[in-house]
Amino acid sequence: MTLEGNWNYPTAVRFGAGRAAEIGEAAKQTGLANPLIVTDPGLAELPMIAAALAQVHGAGLGCGVFSDIKSNPTGANIDKGVAAYRAGGHDGVIAFGGGSALDAAKAVALLAGQNRPLWDFEDVGDNWKRVGAGSIAPVLALPTTAGTGSEVGRASVITDEAAEIKRIIFHPDMLPCLVICDPELTVGLPQALTAATGMDALSHAMEALCAPGFHPLARGIALEAIRLIRDALPRVIVDGSDLEARSHMLAASLMGATAFQRGLGAMHALAHPLGALYDAHHGLLNAVLMPYVLEANKPAIGRALTDLARLLALDKPGPDSVLAWVRRMRADIGIPDSLREIGIDETQAVRVGQMAAVDPSAATNPIAFDADDYAVLFKRAVAGG
Repeated sequence: MTLEGNWNYPTAVRFGAGRAAEIGEAAKQTGLANPLIVTDPGLAELPMIAAALAQVHGAGLGCGVFSDIKSNPTGANIDKGVAAYRAGGHDGVIAFGGGSALDAAKAVALLAGQNRPLWDFEDVGDNWKRVGAGSIAPVLALPTTAGTGSEVGRASVITDEAAEIKRIIFHPDMLPCLVICDPELTVGLPQALTAATGMDALSHAMEALCAPGFHPLARGIALEAIRLIRDALPRVIVDGSDLEARSHMLAASLMGATAFQRGLGAMHALAHPLGALYDAHHGLLNAVLMPYVLEANKPAIGRALTDLARLLALDKPGPDSVLAWVRRMRADIGIPDSLREIGIDETQAVRVGQMAAVDPSAATNPIAFDADDYAVLFKRAVAGG
């Protein structure tokens, strides 16, 4: 079966191997004359960025590159990106990379047309209405990891270094106008990053499945995303050049981010402060936290996990069989069992608990945990077992 197609859900998507070569023509069709490629420092030196530049120039367009982005992008990174955008006279953004680059690119596209600071657009109340109408630069997105699904998101997660907190910047028009999903761009991803980003995609689908509220569309998408990941993630760990499995992971990543409009939960409520405080990889944090959060939520998610266990054909379908599957897959793909193994201890447990309790993702956790609950949960994940 040929794994390619043109979709219009939740935005225009061109999916298939080799389709990154369409970026120049796509930028031209979008009406851009001089886009800015926003990527991360590691990718900026790789042939795929040189190829993208050549394709955009080959379409008769100008193009620049900005790559001064941390793995957890900061407000300072965004300000520098906006300065580069304005100095180069750019008229749109090509977001090229993993979740950090895509989030940074969308934030640059938002802020480039504003006269207020970035934090004025934090996803609190109606702050998004402060954005000037029609002032957000168009974004074309090319993901190089199968994890965050930021290519189909309407928000960016940016670290406020002064406050040591991650803030969500939101506007409906931050959704890229075109996404090119080319699994060939993910083939060279190292095994450890493939595992961490793949588990990030799983965390999105898992929390969307377990979130309360009525949204059968998101629930169905989440279930199928988890099924795809169950089959594809172990395959790409064994053989990173498996294009079929890479394609399924890229689709599942997009699906997870589409589904979590239903809500996220305690995995992300904890991962956000931990990323801000320890500058740890977001996907790896979610991967380590996953079984501890599922166990804590078990009284409220029995039906969801039983349905999932049946879909995955697990023995003795129920919450415990899903938890066992998660732990087994984590071990098989090399995910550490505890936060302690990635350099995080209990020292800031009280602060982490307080930050998690007020994180936006906490609002849709199946159980309303308070700061003390989150601190206890965090300590369990530090200890492991």
